[in-house]
Amino acid sequence: MRGTGAAHASAGETTAAATATRAYVFAGLRLLTGFVFLWAFLDKTFGFGYATPSGKGWIDGGSPTMGFLGGVSVGPMESTFHDWAGAAWANWLFMLGLLGIGLALIAGIGLRLAAVAGTAMMALMWIAEWPPAKHMSDGSVSMSTNPFVDYHLIYAIVLIALAAAGAGATWGLGRAWARLPFVSRNRWLL
Repeated sequence: MRGTGAAHASAGETTAAATATRAYVFAGLRLLTGFVFLWAFLDKTFGFGYATPSGKGWIDGGSPTMGFLGGVSVGPMESTFHDWAGAAWANWLFMLGLLGIGLALIAGIGLRLAAVAGTAMMALMWIAEWPPAKHMSDGSVSMSTNPFVDYHLIYAIVLIALAAAGAGATWGLGRAWARLPFVSRNRWLL
């Protein structure tokens, strides 16, 4: 009988350790993913010279959507994306999305809303790149390496997993956020 109690204690300790490890892994993934979105916002705003050249940031009069949407050359929404490229509403919506998703992930709050907004953003970007195409509209090879899965789909799944796992509770403000009266009455804000 003594051995059974020790086995249960050991199994309980293993489960607790696995749960803690899982929480830290999700928290790390949340912070890294948040930085991806926040960095995109900062680089597009200030033109740090990475994806956005110096002097071409949003603050300098550049358009955060012109390059990507204006360069769409394949897919069912090609002309629609060209129409949206550089539009003030598209710039603001895109930039607020990057900032909001990035801050929510880093802070560990509003992960459900961030997952919905981020998944919508990633779906639109996936459509803009249209991985199923073997050829672009001009007939050139698309260079697509997979007709379905690309990094936009991976980011969307990561956002959903972070929200489902409640990843804001470790190394974030998720627990405090959930206790706010307004949030506890509106669970979709978790």
